[in-house]
Amino acid sequence: MNFFVTFLGSNLKQEEEMLVPSWLESLLSTAFFSICPAHRDAPRSECNMYCLDCHNGAFCFYCRSSRHKDHQVIQIRRSSYHDVVRVNEIQKVLDITGVQTYVINSARVLFLNERPQPKTSVKGSSHICEICGRSLLDPFRFCSLGCKLVGLKKNGDASFIFSTGEENEEGRREGIAIRLPSKEGDHQEQFRSEATMQHLQQEQDMYQSTPPPPQYSRSRRRKGIPHRAPLGP
Repeated sequence: MNFFVTFLGSNLKQEEEMLVPSWLESLLSTAFFSICPAHRDAPRSECNMYCLDCHNGAFCFYCRSSRHKDHQVIQIRRSSYHDVVRVNEIQKVLDITGVQTYVINSARVLFLNERPQPKTSVKGSSHICEICGRSLLDPFRFCSLGCKLVGLKKNGDASFIFSTGEENEEGRREGIAIRLPSKEGDHQEQFRSEATMQHLQQEQDMYQSTPPPPQYSRSRRRKGIPHRAPLGP
């Protein structure tokens, strides 16, 4: 019996690891925006970077240049004292399906973790987070990546890992262009760019401005001095 329970628990853990990247839980538990001890006097010394290859804590802009130059790094930002990440950064490495996104400072972002509930919450909202009950603006399931992780562990009906072709589909839903990785895609992109340039050139040639007509002077020529006829005898 104990062997069966251990075996079942091991299988569930393996399935969970297949649905969740190894760095996600470390990211969600990391404290950001402290001052980097190695670059304390530098102007950009706040630790708001996270390396998906090393996943060993936050670091600053200067540490990225020296220690994580060729690594996969995302930048964490803040909104109302809560950590957020831009959608166009995180969706390249994580399936964010079901997580509510927000537009802040002209950029679409999502929250890393659950936030405290406001005292005056919206009553009767038709969209709420399945985990914490926070009111949502749109018909999403979760308010943050942290709540999605809890929901995945609880119900197992979500995933952070892209399936085949899902990454491009997600990019289209968010309205963000994703470059095709194949050489054929590069040729198609180049062909579309050249065709667009030719079309614009044809329009410019077609609608070139007509040269203005020549200007004629409206001033009249001054007549000579009049001469009176001689008087008769």
